[in-house]
Amino acid sequence: MAELTRTTGSQRRALAIAGVARSTWQYRSTPRPRMPEPVEQKDRAYLSRIPTTDRTTIAKKITAGWAVGHSVDHTFASTWDAGVMLAGRRSWWRIAADIEDQSARPLVPTGRGSRTPREKPVLTATGPGQVWSWDITDLRSPWRGKAFKAYSIIDIYSRKVVGWRVEERESDHLAVEMFQTAFREHGIPRFVHADSGPAMRSGALAELLAEHNVTKTHNRPYVSNDNPFSESEFRTMKYRPNYPGTFESLEDARNHLADYVPWYNTTHRHSGIALFSPQQVHDGSWRHAHGIRNHALQDYHQKHPERFRTRPTTPAPAGIVGINHLLDETATN
Repeated sequence: MAELTRTTGSQRRALAIAGVARSTWQYRSTPRPRMPEPVEQKDRAYLSRIPTTDRTTIAKKITAGWAVGHSVDHTFASTWDAGVMLAGRRSWWRIAADIEDQSARPLVPTGRGSRTPREKPVLTATGPGQVWSWDITDLRSPWRGKAFKAYSIIDIYSRKVVGWRVEERESDHLAVEMFQTAFREHGIPRFVHADSGPAMRSGALAELLAEHNVTKTHNRPYVSNDNPFSESEFRTMKYRPNYPGTFESLEDARNHLADYVPWYNTTHRHSGIALFSPQQVHDGSWRHAHGIRNHALQDYHQKHPERFRTRPTTPAPAGIVGINHLLDETATN
């Protein structure tokens, strides 16, 4: 750098050519002597630092307060009320966090921890008409804060929608009417599963199900995957290319569902049931279609064996479908 400075006649220009900052060069040319035993910032005796004796006193008061169930704020305020100010409130909390033995710290009960754990719903179906799942989803309207409510009942084995309606609000008596219609058209299942919404846990619906000897189950609190079949069906509805997104009126929403439900039941190829339609699985006609598929696949394998490592098999719907069941082989739409 000295030679470059002599050549250019300017140290600033030499530093610019070398790409070195002036402060860096000055530090490197005259380095600061290193401390033999440097003191970390947290251990330095700066003026605002709370003395060790006061920190020890505060820690003892906090620990004594914990022993009788008092919070840090309670102990801080009590000490203050006695005319003693050892440190600020935030400092008390920092000292409390540094106390090694936290075992005496009282546990604060929370809303979640105070509830009795709800039993995990475990449901299995080996055929249609055994387990139904139902839910309500919002259909957006042009008006802020207002949405139409789409009710839907789905048979978890076949994925067929066996009941639906669209209303302006959630209501237990509307849900009861939907189930009464579904019972008349599709028979009575053994189980009905739903989340824990007001309409789902209503007394009117519970009475109807009990009258028909139907066992009802509900999602556990804070568990998002206890009702996967209804959620999957709603996702299929709202992710279709022709889904309008916003419905101008209740009649528009009902007309859309009136077209969607037959399409879903009879035309939609559901990935969770081996790309058969829900109606095919519900009435058993999938077996005939499965035979056609298998024949075509095996014929294709015979013509082009080099394209396969092993003999292919034609997927079929699972024999057992369930909620929180180990043998559940369902998938999303």
